Amino acid sequence: MNEIIIELEEISPKEFFGAQNVNIELLKKYFPKLKIVARGNKLKAFGDEELLEEFDRRISMLLKHFGKYNKLDENVIERVLTSQSSDDYATSKQSGEVIVHGVGGKLIKAQTANQRKMVELMRKNDMVFAIGPAGTGKTYTGVALAVQALKNKEVKRIILTRPAVEAGENLGFLPGDLKEKLDPYMQPLYDALRDMIAPEKLAHYIENGTIQIAPLAFMRGRTLDNAFVILDEGQNTTHAQMKMFLTRMGKHAKFLLTGDPGQIDLPRRTISGLKEALLILKNVEGVGMIFLDDKDVIRHKLVKKVIEAYKSIENRE
Repeated sequence: MNEIIIELEEISPKEFFGAQNVNIELLKKYFPKLKIVARGNKLKAFGDEELLEEFDRRISMLLKHFGKYNKLDENVIERVLTSQSSDDYATSKQSGEVIVHGVGGKLIKAQTANQRKMVELMRKNDMVFAIGPAGTGKTYTGVALAVQALKNKEVKRIILTRPAVEAGENLGFLPGDLKEKLDPYMQPLYDALRDMIAPEKLAHYIENGTIQIAPLAFMRGRTLDNAFVILDEGQNTTHAQMKMFLTRMGKHAKFLLTGDPGQIDLPRRTISGLKEALLILKNVEGVGMIFLDDKDVIRHKLVKKVIEAYKSIENRE
């Protein structure tokens, strides 16, 4: 039986192996035909020569990543072990830095490789589409970038919008005035802001218009300049709404559009403006696109399993 020994130098074995060797257990799942043993600062593997070569290559990739970010978790390991090359997950160190110091000293940063790519794209482009399923941090990362831009005085205001489309509910039957009816649709945006801006300051920003949260219909006829603008839930826009929104872009503006084409709540036979825009704008210079997936899910680990389970039945339909 062939054997390979990898010695960890200048790296804490405890952090690399994980609490109770949780990272090693994950490695064993990906290399079931190898016998993998972690002792002291050494990692040993026994088995077929070809598999050992692949194992050595993947460990080198993990060590390089750990050396760069001082962090390994299930998402990172999964991404590294399933990527063809480091281009699929590697990003600049800058993109992994803290985006915003949130409320109570909370450090808000991109958590996954694709979220870091989203940060990079936003720095290089004035318009970015961030596409992916629930829980991949599209909106949260986007709001953090908007707050960062406001704090750095790169923009004068933040505008957050989303189409008021019911997910199986009827807006007309909800109690209250227009604002009370619309607020539940804007809640994810409020939630993200509350993590990043102190309550009194946030209330002041909303009151004086520095931060505006409004349904998409309210964007008509406006020119949005000196602003970081986020369109959330873009999959629920129609062709006309998407075209209207994209043409609101003014000088010194940043536009981020997020959405999940798998969760369209539009009436049947209505084309999603987001899906259409992705096709029309894919080769336009200055427009960036990032596609997040279930490996970027940073909610409860069950969310990832739920997405996978639904994907399996939807693929059969």
